[in-house]
Amino acid sequence: MELMNEMNLTFSSKSMNENFARAAVSAFVLPLDPTITELADIKTAVSEAVTNSIIHGYEYGDGQIGINAKIYDNGRIVIRVKDKGKGIENIPQAMEPLFSTVGGERAGLGFAVMQSFMDKLKVTSKVNCGTSVTMEKYIIRRSKSVNDDVNS
Repeated sequence: MELMNEMNLTFSSKSMNENFARAAVSAFVLPLDPTITELADIKTAVSEAVTNSIIHGYEYGDGQIGINAKIYDNGRIVIRVKDKGKGIENIPQAMEPLFSTVGGERAGLGFAVMQSFMDKLKVTSKVNCGTSVTMEKYIIRRSKSVNDDVNS
């Protein structure tokens, strides 16, 4: 499998940048011609990962969030969202649905949402050093036949 394209972004851990991250990753994967559902899944997973960095990693404080995205020739997309925040003490517990370290209206479903929308999810973290969320999705390529172009 050959790397076709790669993108790196770094932005401030501000809530207003969640939409920027969604839009940037969405635009990056468009050449694979994803379905609307595939694109929505990717955008939602990225949004959840970025939101986790803002809320849990930096607790709404100042910090940097990085996104690295790669597209491979087999339709595989790998997206890594990384922060240098406070980290996660217990990853299995944090990944349990409904678990949250903050109260209020937070449902604790971020990792569950990421898992359900992506083909693969890996979380690594070190306390006081940050967290990395790596997500993978395969975009099924739909090939056009010559007749599709003629009948359009």
